[in-house]
Amino acid sequence: MKRFGIDIDGTVTSPESLLPHINDFFNLNLTLNDITQYELTKVLDISPEVFGNWFKEAEPLIYKQSPLASGAKKILDDWKEHHELYFISARPSELLQLTKEWFDAKDLMYHHIELIGSHNKIATAQKHDVDIFFEDKHDNAVMINEELNIPVILFNTPYNQTAIPEGVIRVNDWMEANHWVQNWLRNSK
Repeated sequence: MKRFGIDIDGTVTSPESLLPHINDFFNLNLTLNDITQYELTKVLDISPEVFGNWFKEAEPLIYKQSPLASGAKKILDDWKEHHELYFISARPSELLQLTKEWFDAKDLMYHHIELIGSHNKIATAQKHDVDIFFEDKHDNAVMINEELNIPVILFNTPYNQTAIPEGVIRVNDWMEANHWVQNWLRNSK
């Protein structure tokens, strides 16, 4: 049995989850292809203060309404039978109840959810001794791989296109992630 460290937003949830909320509030018409950087204030040309204030207020609704990433439920349902699923997210800790309610509403099982309020997931991944990590934020994926020497599956998006080291594996969807994981599991016996 392996322990999987799994990011939530942009990984388990669709990377497009934020877009309807951003488009509505800021009167834009963006698609995921327009989001070429993780730091949205640069993409939207909005001050960090304005964006931060909006996001803090909109965050609970965004997370409550976030759709699942395509294929995520089927794969996670398969994995839960054989592995421990530890969800580690940069969401603020006060949103833990809302996050658990979202998991329940989507009928997603978890062994542990930890909201750390920061993008630095290395210490949490290390504390829980995860064997592999799933992420959509490029620098997180690279740092987790380099610091913990574990494979990191990076879900391919327009905002994470920088080069990756060998231990970070870029996949287009949950089916590709599962394919890579099954090979890894066979080879690590």
